Amino acid sequence: MNSTRPIRRPTEVAALRAVARSGRRLPPVTALLAALIEANDRRDREGVQLAAHLVVRAAAPEVGEA
Repeated sequence: MNSTRPIRRPTEVAALRAVARSGRRLPPVTALLAALIEANDRRDREGVQLAAHLVVRAAAPEVGEA
């Protein structure tokens, strides 16, 4: 039996609301760049990607995130 309606997940909704209410502070750009260099030296592709995304978010916050 296939249902066309999505399954409600109240914990997911609550988690998204909590994230929207809380401020997300990022470390200084210099610390993030150091983490990016360290991940690159260790050939950690996931770490490089994570650090690079955080550097961009910290350097140029989106509207409403500052």
